[in-house]
Amino acid sequence: MSIVKISDGPLKDEVLVVGLSSTNSKGGIAIESGDLAIDTKAILASLIEMGATGAPDEVIKTPGSAVRMMVFTGLGKKSAHYPHEVLRRAAGAASRALSGTSSATFALSTSSPESIAAVAEGASLGAYVFSEFKGSSKADLKAALKTITIYSKSASKPDAKAAVSRAKVIADYTFLVRDLINTPPSHLTPISFCKKLSDSIKSLGGAKAGLKVTIWDEKQLKSGGFGGIIGVGQGSANPPRLLHISYTPAGVAKKRYAFVGKGITFDTGGLALKPAKGMEAMKSDMSGAAAVCAATLAIAALKLPIAIETWAPLAENMPSDTATRPSDIITILGGKTIEVLNPDAEGRLVLADGLVKAQASKNKLDGIIDVATLTGAQVIALGTRTSAVMTNNEEFSSRFLAAAERSGEQFWPMPLPVELRASLDSPVADMANIGDKSGGMLVAGLFLKEFVHPDLPWLHLDIAGPAFNTASAHGYTPVGGTGIALRALVTLVEGA
Repeated sequence: MSIVKISDGPLKDEVLVVGLSSTNSKGGIAIESGDLAIDTKAILASLIEMGATGAPDEVIKTPGSAVRMMVFTGLGKKSAHYPHEVLRRAAGAASRALSGTSSATFALSTSSPESIAAVAEGASLGAYVFSEFKGSSKADLKAALKTITIYSKSASKPDAKAAVSRAKVIADYTFLVRDLINTPPSHLTPISFCKKLSDSIKSLGGAKAGLKVTIWDEKQLKSGGFGGIIGVGQGSANPPRLLHISYTPAGVAKKRYAFVGKGITFDTGGLALKPAKGMEAMKSDMSGAAAVCAATLAIAALKLPIAIETWAPLAENMPSDTATRPSDIITILGGKTIEVLNPDAEGRLVLADGLVKAQASKNKLDGIIDVATLTGAQVIALGTRTSAVMTNNEEFSSRFLAAAERSGEQFWPMPLPVELRASLDSPVADMANIGDKSGGMLVAGLFLKEFVHPDLPWLHLDIAGPAFNTASAHGYTPVGGTGIALRALVTLVEGA
């Protein structure tokens, strides 16, 4: 993990990062160094000769005079006030490009605590390397940027220092999500997932931080009536689990939310076996569980005055002679029966148990949010960088979307058309687990809606595409696990 700090003193780091913007359509560029005054005339001429454009994700390195190296990171079109996400991505792109570097000062626009936070977050999130399973090549792998200094004339102000501290927390727990997603499925089973989270909670302080962990094993799940989790996990040699993390803040909690995250540690499709091509990415099918668990820890680390009840139903969906068969009927917690027409539509089954259990809390909830890599239809509808939001409460959804925008995460509202609900009807059970293929993402949302009390504000976040980046790295986003949803959840709770 990088060290992140803020300063307005003399430059001490070996590398200086500044912004580069486009001033016109004829190739004009400008250097944006925030509160740091530098002589740009000679540098600009050199950059123009090099063909620099200032485009987003462009990173150019040149020798420096006062520092060993200068790094110019693209901001896009010149602006008097750059959007925070532009700063976040530019800082992240530079940070990614500085793997193997000891220290760097980031002199970008820091005119407000929010812009300071954006630069600190982007630089921190970009400084990520997953090397746990490198063997003979590990020595050749460049380490992430070790020390990040944000240059700002506001360095001594408490809100600026707080913004940098918060950015460090966000990065640390985003890295936890990424690490969990990137871990091979033979090393991340339902049992080991629970252990990794338990260890992280102990490191944070456990009960002293207001955190408590409870884990249901397969015997407790079966006797307790968790038919969704058992039905999905019964085909695997690695038994399922239900992980519950509660966070109780010091003092009176202003509100109480429940988070439920899909935790399929590997998804073969069960007896509806997936094609081999692309199946390796199914180690990411627990991204929702990782996001809600790590977000809860981040909320605790920030000592936010909101109580959180987090539920992670964990299972491995495997084909075997004990696996759930197409046409089998299972009983979800609470008694609703489901005809499993497709064992590869398994995430909604474990989430149904989780949603029902979350609402059984003795404490009144102000809202419930489930997060899941739920449908391939999400990718078809919104692509690989925008997640979907479905809801039974427009006011709750609007607050979440505003929080997501502030956090820099891309979410888009989607409907739950009532006419699609009939496609989930079953002649032999209360419901089927699949319905109309057209609008499959919406049908999945309608399935989950059946397990939420209509008076309880609910959000369903389908993060199937954005959770795992199979293309090239960009901005502060690496290849592999991204950590999507954590920042939006934390920001939502901060504004509650």
